[in-house]
Amino acid sequence: MNETKVRKLYRSRSDKMVAGVCGGVAKMLGVDAALVRILLVGATLLGFGTGAVVYLACWLIVPQEP
Repeated sequence: MNETKVRKLYRSRSDKMVAGVCGGVAKMLGVDAALVRILLVGATLLGFGTGAVVYLACWLIVPQEP
């Protein structure tokens, strides 16, 4: 049997600067949270604020980790 583990996105309680969204994404993907934050800033600056809108939406939609 081939079992796949389902990874769920949660906002991090421990690795957060504002709401824990980047920390939660980093934990889910298995990368450093600083890298996710840098990518988010780049997306915000180069995407005319799109990164900030996505961050705010995730802040409202994604639950905090138990």
